[in-house]
Formats: sequence, structure tokens, C-alpha cells
Amino acid sequence: MNHTWTFQRIGGLDQVVLANADDILNLSNLDPKLWVALSCPTTGLEFDERTLMLLDTDHDGRIRIPDIIEAINWISHQLTSLDMLFSASDRLPLSQINTSSAEGTKRLATAEYVLASLGKAGSHDLTQSDVQQAVTINAQKLYNGDAIFPPSDQLDQIMQTFIQTAIKIVGAIKDISGQDGINQAIASAFIHDLQTWHTWQQAIWQTKTIFGENVAKIGKLVHLLKPKIDDYFLRVNLAQYAPQAEIALNVNEKYIVSQGNGLLSDEALEQLPLSKIEPGKALNLVNGINPFWQDKIAQLRELILPILANRDELSQHEWQEIQRHLAPYVNVVNAKPNMTTVTVTTKPTATIDELPNDLITQLLDENLIDQFNQMVAKDNQIPIATTDVLALEKLVLFHKYLYRLLVNFVSFADFFSSDRSAIFQTGKLYIDSRCATLCVTVKDIAKHSVLANYSELCLLYCECTRHDQKQLIAAAITAGNGELLMEGRNGVFIDSEGNDWDATVVKMISKPISISEAVWAPYQRIGRLITAQITKWANNKDASIDSASSKAITTGDNKFDIGKSVGIFAAIGLAIGAIGTAFATLCQALFGLKWWQFPLVIVALFLIISGPSVILAWLKLRRRTLGPLLEASGWATNGHIKISLLLGKLLTSKAELPRNAKRNLVDPMHNSSNKIVISFLLIIIIAITSWLWFSGHLMEWLTPFS
Repeated sequence: MNHTWTFQRIGGLDQVVLANADDILNLSNLDPKLWVALSCPTTGLEFDERTLMLLDTDHDGRIRIPDIIEAINWISHQLTSLDMLFSASDRLPLSQINTSSAEGTKRLATAEYVLASLGKAGSHDLTQSDVQQAVTINAQKLYNGDAIFPPSDQLDQIMQTFIQTAIKIVGAIKDISGQDGINQAIASAFIHDLQTWHTWQQAIWQTKTIFGENVAKIGKLVHLLKPKIDDYFLRVNLAQYAPQAEIALNVNEKYIVSQGNGLLSDEALEQLPLSKIEPGKALNLVNGINPFWQDKIAQLRELILPILANRDELSQHEWQEIQRHLAPYVNVVNAKPNMTTVTVTTKPTATIDELPNDLITQLLDENLIDQFNQMVAKDNQIPIATTDVLALEKLVLFHKYLYRLLVNFVSFADFFSSDRSAIFQTGKLYIDSRCATLCVTVKDIAKHSVLANYSELCLLYCECTRHDQKQLIAAAITAGNGELLMEGRNGVFIDSEGNDWDATVVKMISKPISISEAVWAPYQRIGRLITAQITKWANNKDASIDSASSKAITTGDNKFDIGKSVGIFAAIGLAIGAIGTAFATLCQALFGLKWWQFPLVIVALFLIISGPSVILAWLKLRRRTLGPLLEASGWATNGHIKISLLLGKLLTSKAELPRNAKRNLVDPMHNSSNKIVISFLLIIIIAITSWLWFSGHLMEWLTPFS
């Protein structure tokens, strides 16, 4: 609590500076409200995936402050000093492993064993590649310390069958090599289920009934037909009790006469009574049976013939006797045991009742669980276990990557650096002579854009394709102008690994991009408006001429109307006169000014036209913030992380010629003669106007119009 922190004001936010090991060790005492981020996803980041997996201890797909504090506490006991984290080196010096505890001593022994197994005995450094090679080599061994055994060829056939069957019935977990295997919990659950199932099956076999070996078939048929046969005898009894209800108890004609396509459905037949209802009548097993149930009734008749008084009929008493004799068997069958549930990563693909009885007997007679337990005990006694190698991998990865995560989570030092990229910046988008470096991964454009809109950033949502791969990104355009940016525009996205993707803009959030864009925006709007009006007028004029011509040709009326023409010419004359008067008044006012007042007038006009647009754009540009963009991508951030005009120029660079490049301004595709003529005419007009103004003749000429 007495630690002295240093904060740097950057991006409109006070961000903690991590300058030494004490700063990192005391992060647990730093108020979470002073962390720039509170949580971030484990996907869509330019960061080592394995390190993120190790940090995400609860496997919820997110990294939170407690996860980072836990990682700091763990590595602080593994290294002699956390100052090493600032180097973010690929190599972990063995001398920096803390051997003051038994755990540290074992960690050093594991590192030396790994190096020796790779032919690097005597080496003083360990890399991530060394550990990964050791994990790969260790994974190929049957006994590697993970206590998980796949059906390897190194095992005898009966043990392979045991493991394969356990995976099929109970499920599996991944061993260090990524193969499906079983551990002691799965093996014990499988044997327990086999024993329970075998005991239950024996109880079924030992249950004696008058039906002999047909009891199972009869039991299934009785279970299936019981609702329909019970319903039949209930209806028969009701018809005998109330004869007037006999018609209602039978099938109504409307349920049999087909409608629509003329076909009867099995679903409709299934719901109808089993047979015709007559008071006190036994069930005829041969004739008059509902067609849907006919086959099942025939099968039941063949199996119960020995106990039927009339081989073609089943009385209610006989039906009750069948159920009474079946009761002991049914009770045992209904006592089917529940299977044991264990934690697995690969779900089972079959049930135990699908296994042949001889296979169940074989697996139980071989005493395989004892053999499996001996394999586990042997695996736990190897000198260097998989858990030790994985812990060493964790140490190497945290040594290399933990500091980079801190300066992208506790603070955003990497984002505000001119020579580094933040972990949420996934690449660069080249489009419209610009390179946008603030690109984030997007899963759902519609959902992302709702929140990202509040960032006040101009965003291009692009669909990027490379071979048969696709991904979605959002790129912030923070410099230049958006005049030529639109949906459907193509660009190229370069990811952090240097792979190029074809990028197509599928959605755009338009926002002010720069002050220069705001300066010229009013003039561009006026130009577009004038162009649109001229185009509209020309189209209308062209349409009216075509209409008049067609009418004249059709009616043959092409006489010249002098009255109408005079009116038109008069109107045109009045319009020209009004325009001339206005122009004369404007010129008289302008040329009445002194020469030094002309620049002031031009500046005033510029401020009147461009001023509101510039002020509005400046206010919006001041509100540009990173937070909503990251929040839309799954981050939780603190404070208002501003993106200033200077930072915007760094995040989006425009095309510039190299410093020592030579430039030839002669364009062979440009018509230079027209340019010379226009320039010459402008010089003559300016010269004549100046002479008329200074000589006083211009004012004399403009006086009649005023």
C-alpha cells in the first residue's frame, strides 16, 4: 500500500507506468479503476494463443484482473527477479530459476532433462521451441506422466479393446499428444458399469415365467400394446354399461374418410381404437384389427397361442393373466441400473446395451482394472512427468509474453507507442492510398457496429478472403477524407503474419475524419448540389423538347406563335437584367474597397462558409475514443481513451513520395495547350479589369446598372 506509482497522462487518461519489478509485484494493490482494461477475450488478439490459454485458468474464454494477478504471483516464485520480464526474451536463463524451494529445484532439473534429451546438455538457456519439442517427444511415449492412455499399439490386444470400448461407452479425454484416451476415473467407471449391467442381466435371465424363452419378446410387445388393448377393453365395458354410447365409442366416419390429398396417414390411424367396439366382446386377434396395429397384434398372437382358450381371440381375463405372469420380469427389467457419469472431453458414441454379452464377460474376467491401475502407478513414477514439462512451458511463455500483456491491459502503452502495435490491432488495411493500422477482429458486423458507432470513428467493415478462408475486420480511418470510401470498395488486408487478404467493404460508419476534410466539405456539397440541379434541369429540358417534338409531329401543329415568343423573350430579358443588376451591385461594392481589404473579404467569406463545418468536425474529432470499438469486440475498458488528431495521423498514414524521390511534373496524358490558353485568357481579363478599375472607367460603366 506504500508503493509509489508513476502515472503518465496520455490519450486523455492517467495510465500507470510499469518501470521495474516492484511495479509489477504491487499490481495486486493497484485500484482496478486505474487499470485501462478490466477484461479481454482470448480470441481475436495478436498474442500467443498458448499463453492466453494458460492465463485463462477457468477456461471461460476471458482474461480478467484476477487471472493476471494469479500469473504474477506464480511467476514471482519461479524466478529470482521479475526484472527479466522487461526484456521479453525468447530465452530463459537457467540461472534465473528460483531453486530455493523443492518445486524450483524440480523445475531446474526438468529444464536440464529437456535440454539433455534434445542434445543440448550444458546449455544455459531454454526456449519455447525447446519445451515444445520436449512435449512432442514425451507425448509419443506410452508412459509420459499424464496418466492418460490411448489405445496404443504398445499395449496388448485385450487392453486396447478395453480402452477402445471404454471410450465408446463412457467417453474420453485428450492426452498430451491430443489423442483420445482414458484415465483412472474413466476406467473405474467403465468396469463398475460393466459389473452392474452384468448383474442386472443375470437377474433378468434368472427370472422364470410361463413364457419361457419368449418372455423378452412378449414383454416388449405387451409394453407397446398395453395402452391400446387396455383402451379396447375399457370401451367394450363402457358399451356394455351404456349401450346407447356404442356408436360414440366406435370410429366416427369423418376420421376415416380422407380429405385433402386423399391419403390416410399413419398418425391418424394410430390414434383410432384397436378394433370395433361391441358390448362384452373379446378382442379378435385375426379380423377387424386397426391396420396400423395389425402386424404387432399378429406377432403377439403367435407368441401367446399356448395360453389362449380360443386361438383367434383374447379375452379380458386372459389379458390380465398375461400381465400378471409378466410382472416379475417387468419389475426386474424396470430396475435397469443408471450408468456412472464422469468428466470427459469426447462424448460417448454408444450405450452398454449395444455390447455383445461375450465381450462384457471377457472384459470382466480379465481383471483389467488392476492392470490399468498398475499402468497408472508406473506412469506416475517416471522421473520427468508431463505436468513438470507443462509447468516449465508455462514459465518460459510467461517470461516471454507476460510483460507485453501488462502494457496492453494495465495500460495501453503499446497502442500509444509509435513503433509498436497493441495486441488488439490485427493487421493493416490498404485502401484509397491509405494504410489503416487500427484494425480489429469482428464476429458479427450488425452487433459490433451498434456499440462501435459511439466511438465517433469512421469505420470500414471489411470481409477478407484468402484462398478458402474468411474473416471480418473493422478498420478505423483517421486521416484523409471519406469522399471515395464506400461500400463495395476493394482493398488489401495484411495480417500480423504478413499474409495478404482480399478485403471488400461491406459496411461503412461515416464520421468526420480530419479537419482538412471539413474545410472543403461545404464547397464539395455546393458543387454536388449545382451539378445535381444542372443535371436535373438538363434532363427535364431534354424531356420537354422530346415531348414537344413528338406532339408537333403527331398533331402537325408547327406554327410560330409570335405572342408567346415575345413573352418568353421579355421574361429572359428581365432575368438577365436582374442578374446584371445583382452582379453590378456586387462588383461596385467589391471594387469600392481598398486593395488591402480584398484579402480580409476572402478570409471572411472562407470563415462564413467553412467555419461551421470545421467547428462541428473539430468537436466530433475531439470525441473520438477507442473504448466503444474495443467494447464491441469483447473488451471491458476504463475511462475515455481519446484518439487525438496527432494519433489519428499515426494510425492512418497517407501515400507520400520518398524523401529523395525525383518528380517529373510533365503529364503526357494531360492536354497542356488548353491549360496555356486558359491561363493566358485569365491574365488578360485580370489586366483589363485592373486597368478599368484604377482608371475609374469600370465604376462609370457599372453606375447605370446600380
